Amino acid sequence: MAIASSHSETTSSAARALYGAQQRVLLWVCALSALTYLDRVCFGVAAKHLKSDLGLDNDAELKWAFTAFAIAYSLFEIPSGWLGDAIGPRRALLRIVAWWSLFTAATGLVGYQVAGITLGGLYTLFIVRFLFGAGEAGAYPNITRALHNWFPTERWATAQGYVWMSGRLMGGLTPLIWAALVTGTAWTPALLNWRGAFLGFGVLGLVWCVGFGLKFRDTPRGDARWRDTPELLAHVPEHHDSHELPWRKLLANRTLWPLSLMYFCINYGWYFHITYLPLFLRQRFDVGDDQLVGAIYLGGPLLVGSLGCFCGGKLADWLARRTGNARRVRIMIGIVGQSFCAACWVVAMFAPNVHVFCAAISLSAFANDMTMASAWATCQDIGGNHAAVTAATMNTVGTGGAAMAGWLTGTIVERALSQQATGLGVAVTALPADALHTATLDGYYQSLVTFAGACAVAALLWAAAGWTLRRRGVESSASQ
Repeated sequence: MAIASSHSETTSSAARALYGAQQRVLLWVCALSALTYLDRVCFGVAAKHLKSDLGLDNDAELKWAFTAFAIAYSLFEIPSGWLGDAIGPRRALLRIVAWWSLFTAATGLVGYQVAGITLGGLYTLFIVRFLFGAGEAGAYPNITRALHNWFPTERWATAQGYVWMSGRLMGGLTPLIWAALVTGTAWTPALLNWRGAFLGFGVLGLVWCVGFGLKFRDTPRGDARWRDTPELLAHVPEHHDSHELPWRKLLANRTLWPLSLMYFCINYGWYFHITYLPLFLRQRFDVGDDQLVGAIYLGGPLLVGSLGCFCGGKLADWLARRTGNARRVRIMIGIVGQSFCAACWVVAMFAPNVHVFCAAISLSAFANDMTMASAWATCQDIGGNHAAVTAATMNTVGTGGAAMAGWLTGTIVERALSQQATGLGVAVTALPADALHTATLDGYYQSLVTFAGACAVAALLWAAAGWTLRRRGVESSASQ
């Protein structure tokens, strides 16, 4: 009896230690998620400074700078995901964060004058943002692989919810942080210029690398604390580095492709929040990040979206336990969430004031982000030991939607400006201020229509993914 009691106490102690280690892993990857959004969102908030310092004429001239990040992110997502499956998420994430942090800092140098020499202009900005995107690619697929290695299946959606909540929350706070650091508020003076802010954000990423490199390990299975209690690891997936990728099975997976196209659609509409939204609010409602209410409204979609991430992850795992069918629960959350998101974009089109508009797009972000944990947990389901590259495939297609949004929104605004100029018989650069303002808003509102449509299509694609699951079951590209 004493021996059995001693064994039980040892097991219980090890279980607590393992749970604590899992929570620390979650803390590290949540901090990483927060950093990704700090460095993404600050660029959109800095748009007015970039326009001024680079001598740009209108909002649409920034479209390629916005699009450069998304193009590179999409191109390098699968190679970075494969790298994490091959060498483990620790080394892959250290490379990713160090690279993107350096180019975050470099963004602050574009257009800077040293001894009468200007360090590049708009084209240089495009290159820097492209290299930033190439560096950040693979962050979330490798986070997904880390969660796959450390967490039991029944906690995947909850863990993904926390990860995405952290990113969205930091993205929502970034305009407030920017106001405190760069533009100043009624209570505090500005502490940095916009260039110094980019440098500081880059340094934060390098600090994260040092701590993560010292503390994180790819898997719990090699840790001596749990080696003698294998029953504790029964619910943690086996870890195998995966140098050989079964491309045929991955590409033939009938659930992955509607899931990936769905992710294209939701990224297309969501990308507006971190790119053109600051410019739109200033044009339409004369609200900017130099006002406290403006900073709150700019961050609203991501702040409310962070709550959606948290609720979506918790709800998916809770309903899965109640129904015994995690896959069906995730599909239903996706269909309902994207349908409601489309309706919110329609409301935003007809919003009479800034309060209604920001409430509508914030609710759209909540509904959108309710589906995030389900999407990424589904990638873990169908990916297995190739969870990182499977998630990277979905995110590659999804980031194509972000690239499309950055380019197409700017193009629609350009076309509206061109039509206005043609009607007045002048060049676009010679448009009177009121005509410039009217045409720019026309372009933005045309873009809102496409966002609503994309969310409606996303709901249909969730349904298509559910149909493939019912017809064939989950086709695991990893375990087969």
